[in-house]
Amino acid sequence: MMGTKRQRVVEPASSFFGTPPGPSFMYNPAPYAYVGQPPPFPVVKLRGLPFDCSEFDVAEFLHGLDIVDILFVHKNGKFTGEAFCVLAYPLQVDFALQRNRQNMGRRYVEVYRSKRQDYYKAIANEVYDTRVSSPRRTMPRSKAYDEGKDSAEHTGILRLRGLPFSAGKDDIIDFFKDFVLSEESIHFTMNSEGRPTGEAFVEFAGAEDSKAAMAKDRMTLGSRYIELFPSSSAEMDEALSRGR
Repeated sequence: MMGTKRQRVVEPASSFFGTPPGPSFMYNPAPYAYVGQPPPFPVVKLRGLPFDCSEFDVAEFLHGLDIVDILFVHKNGKFTGEAFCVLAYPLQVDFALQRNRQNMGRRYVEVYRSKRQDYYKAIANEVYDTRVSSPRRTMPRSKAYDEGKDSAEHTGILRLRGLPFSAGKDDIIDFFKDFVLSEESIHFTMNSEGRPTGEAFVEFAGAEDSKAAMAKDRMTLGSRYIELFPSSSAEMDEALSRGR
């Protein structure tokens, strides 16, 4: 589960997108910046996010910064419009604060300086909220939405949406632990800049397996809802080619 691995992911020198930061002052703080004291934990809190926003939307809002993790805050299974964003370096917090009251869609988003303990407390609350909501915590969905998925033809390939950018192939394998998958059967999609989009394609042994795997639709990976869609080789190849 991602919830148990999150602290391992958050390393000050690691990038959320797997791309090392550039040599600019913006990304590399001077070694003497925090002489005699430990550098502050680089985390900000966002408030007023659209309720349909994704991690990709947050990454675009903070474009140019190295994001280590994004944690959406829920209460009683519902998104609160708040999120924590961990950055690669303390100096990047100041750049993130410059986005305060800028717009995401039609809503302006507030950006606050936050603390390590608030971020870890939010992680604990997300894990607790997931456990007490129900064994299968799901998002509300319409009958027409379900029928559309149920009637779709299965080819043995599923498209996943809503993945944490920090998710790895081992997390996908664990998510589908009732099925035999190899790392070669999992493909993450990238945008034109080579950054994760929060989507992936998974090739199962056959159509029967992919259809059975739809039982995991809108279940959680850590504290994230994962949406599953029947897909095809053509759709997968097209999506993967866009990131090359």
